[in-house]
Amino acid sequence: MIALIALGTNLPFNGVGGAALLTQAVEELVEAGLPALACSSVWESEAWPPGSGQPNYFNAVITVDAGALAPARRFGRLLAVEAVFGRVRRERWGARTLDLDLLALEGAVGEFGAVTLPHPRLRERAFVLIPLAEVAPNWVHPALRLTPSEMLGGLTPGERPWLAGQLG
Repeated sequence: MIALIALGTNLPFNGVGGAALLTQAVEELVEAGLPALACSSVWESEAWPPGSGQPNYFNAVITVDAGALAPARRFGRLLAVEAVFGRVRRERWGARTLDLDLLALEGAVGEFGAVTLPHPRLRERAFVLIPLAEVAPNWVHPALRLTPSEMLGGLTPGERPWLAGQLG
């Protein structure tokens, strides 16, 4: 089963940050049994919310072979990988060493424990939609019936991420 996972960071961990940290996260996901099938470029954007004073974020999206695990167990694996990178969930929109979001899982729609699929805010975030369009341009949001590019086109003009590098 194919899963779409968003990766983000705006704090270094063990002296590694940005695209290099996201590359390490992909390697850790492989170790956790979620092998990457496709990786987007890394995109940099200003921290949210505007004026927060946080460092810029680096984001990417990968597709993984998620096997036969239930959505809640897949999400649990993502949380475990975040913990390896020192992530502690304290506040919404806080700075973080690593953020992993399960965006979508082939055939799964609805609430599965602590995770809602597809991710309820993915359609609002250019920093997710741009890399998602790179790795899954033909994916269609099951409720909206829109591709990543179509959702991106529906966003109001504003801040857009810029290309920051590659995973790997």
